[in-house]
Amino acid sequence: MNLILSINLLRRDWRAGEWRVLFIALVLAVGSISTVGLFADRVRLALQQEASSLLGADLRIVATHSLPPAYRIEAQQRGLSVVEGAVFPSMVAHEEKNVLAEIQAVEDGYPLRGKIEIDDGLSSPARGKGVMDSTQALGNSSVVVSAIPVQGSLWADARLMQRMGLQLGDGVNIGALHLRLAARIVRDVDQSVGFASFAPRVLINAADLPASGLIQEGSRINYRMLFAGEAAQIADFRDWLQQRLTVGERLEGVRDARPEIRVALERAEHFLGLAALTAALLAGVALALAARNFVNRHLDACAMMRCLGATQAQILRIFLIQFLLLGLFAVMLGGLFGYTVQAALVQSIATMREAALPSPGWMPLWQAAASGFALLLGFTFLPLWQLKSVTPLRVIRRELGTPEASTGLLYATGGAVLCGLFLWQAGSLKLGLIVLAGLAGGLLLFGGLAWVAVRALAKFGGHAFANMARHGRSNALQIVALSLGGTALLLLTFVRADLMENWRGRLPPDAPNYFIVNIQSDQRHALNDFFTQRKIPAPKLLPMVRGRLIAINQRAVSGQDYAAPRARSLIEREFNLSWSENLPAGNELVQGKWWNTPTLAKGRAGEGFVLSVEEGIAQTLGIRLGDSLTYDVADSQFSAQVVNLRKVQWDSMQVNFFVIAAPGMLENFSASYLTSFYLPADKTHVGDALIKTFPNLLLVDTRAVIEQVRHIIDQIAQAMSAVFLFTLLSGLAVLYAALLATQDERIHHTAILRTLGADSRYLRKLHLTEFAALGALSGLFAATGATLLGWALARYVLEIPYHPSILPWPVAMSSGMMIVMLVGWLVTRRVVKMSPLRVLQSV
Repeated sequence: MNLILSINLLRRDWRAGEWRVLFIALVLAVGSISTVGLFADRVRLALQQEASSLLGADLRIVATHSLPPAYRIEAQQRGLSVVEGAVFPSMVAHEEKNVLAEIQAVEDGYPLRGKIEIDDGLSSPARGKGVMDSTQALGNSSVVVSAIPVQGSLWADARLMQRMGLQLGDGVNIGALHLRLAARIVRDVDQSVGFASFAPRVLINAADLPASGLIQEGSRINYRMLFAGEAAQIADFRDWLQQRLTVGERLEGVRDARPEIRVALERAEHFLGLAALTAALLAGVALALAARNFVNRHLDACAMMRCLGATQAQILRIFLIQFLLLGLFAVMLGGLFGYTVQAALVQSIATMREAALPSPGWMPLWQAAASGFALLLGFTFLPLWQLKSVTPLRVIRRELGTPEASTGLLYATGGAVLCGLFLWQAGSLKLGLIVLAGLAGGLLLFGGLAWVAVRALAKFGGHAFANMARHGRSNALQIVALSLGGTALLLLTFVRADLMENWRGRLPPDAPNYFIVNIQSDQRHALNDFFTQRKIPAPKLLPMVRGRLIAINQRAVSGQDYAAPRARSLIEREFNLSWSENLPAGNELVQGKWWNTPTLAKGRAGEGFVLSVEEGIAQTLGIRLGDSLTYDVADSQFSAQVVNLRKVQWDSMQVNFFVIAAPGMLENFSASYLTSFYLPADKTHVGDALIKTFPNLLLVDTRAVIEQVRHIIDQIAQAMSAVFLFTLLSGLAVLYAALLATQDERIHHTAILRTLGADSRYLRKLHLTEFAALGALSGLFAATGATLLGWALARYVLEIPYHPSILPWPVAMSSGMMIVMLVGWLVTRRVVKMSPLRVLQSV
């Protein structure tokens, strides 16, 4: 019976337009969240795939011993692609020359992600004997290959060829192997940006490895097993592997292996999470206003049903069923809307279409549906609870308003729903908490300021301002609602543009794209002269000493003391130690003080050696401020106290160190120097000349990583620009709902004024004045809120500098006035033209 009555009432209210605002708000809520979720899911998957191309796989195991076949069998049973290989240092000999190189032996199918670009000296797409599998021509001789060298041949990078004077077709010896140089590696995958291995690279077929005679007891070989597959499969398999890894084995994804890409991906996800949070926020505001308007319009109907014998429980069930039915229909329509729009969006953007983004999963749609129902019930259940408490006496006493309800409980329920959605949609606890704190602070601050401003305007005189002051509470609520919508829109326009520009500024066009390693002390002046002669700014040379951490607080440590694979690998390897008088650029102190401060400098002189440690590695190894670290450098040991922790900008492409010592500690150890510098595209020949002039130097090309980071930034900029269109619709829904929420009150006020003789021109001027004041105040608060929230996001989440623009204030205030006046006029234009009798009849 309740279901039939609910359906009938739903049909009646639908024809009367009572559900219009609520339905539109919910469809836009689910549509916005699903669009953002689906689009973000596709972009995230694409970015992960592109980043994985730099690793050569989605996941890999690196070990100092041969890996058990069970790993490969399990991966293949799960439907994953698997290849194995080995990496080791070895001398490469040609005639009378010998050079230490990094040999990588791979099997057919490598790489699983990304492509290798080679130059085999052929001008036609037809390939020679040194290449197997398919190729794609890039130019005269450079090609992208899905291949590995055939047995009996090798590929080498330009550094090896330059140092040894090699030409394509020459023979070289690696151990007992005699191989033919079949191609030059132009661009490789799976190339570390760190300083663990800087030797020239050689790629050989794994089938040649046993005959080399290099696999012996004590050989420094790293065995690798690479995996690729669907994201869910990789995640499940990674969990399976984590429980079975033994000593000397570690897992690496693109985030683990490359700090630059990891930081860029994390910031990209934060930007997309911000867009999802904005959609959820606007949806909640629109639903809250629409629910309030719905309750006010159904007070008389509830009073009539109470007179006819309906119980409070029946009324609650009737309206709750209506809301659930409407919610089901709106959620389905919103999900379909979101899926269709994101597909059209991808096709409409050329770069997205060419990128062939992977299909999204179903999870964003389920999340959008759950978010829609959570918003619906969170913001409408308590108002429905008010409807069941309507007294039958209202039938004869229309002055009885909405039944009293716990306002605090209403706000708490809505706030709890938003909190849950924020933390869920953000993907980052830090991001969610910052936006929540900003929202709560903005509600309290702007609500109070709005009430004070409305009361203050009444002192200027005028019927419009006096009327605003009489309804100060409702107008303050309306200003806050409009401000929240405006804040969200500004955050995704002006503030987003500032944040993106500041993020791009972290990686300027002249960011270092080459590293030079193994510079000897007696080569520093000659190297500076080399750059000066070629009119290239001489880079700053930084000292480096290799040392192994052997004790923390005089307690010996080893890899077996740590469960985390990354911690074990850090302990088992040598650190690159450096020293500096001043805090390096791109580093920020998070704990402690730098040693050039007077107090610490005095303490250092009297108490011994001091160190600065990067906060990430300190957290991984359990190092705290004040701990004593002992290092072994070339069989000599020293101990020093940790006096500060630093945050490092790993994506700056500058030379950075995990551990930095104070001057006077490491100068007596044998040190080499390294640096990074920018080399324009038209001067790449300088790199060749550098190697010829200084054969011992190792030149590391990081252009591929820089291109990848810039591509991630550009992709996110496009994604955020597109998502703004849907957030704009949600913001307009908030504006529409906020104005409709006070429509009945304005009609009642208009009826009184028309009865007292006010004409249409006077009423129109009165309304436009109120709307202009509401819009200006909303714009002022929106610009302030967006700027403050942008600063908080830049400072505590994205960790980038933020320089706010003055532009949002005038734009927000003028736009707020015009938009609110326009929409307000559209809502009230019918009322001001009605005769007094019709106005009174409509009240």
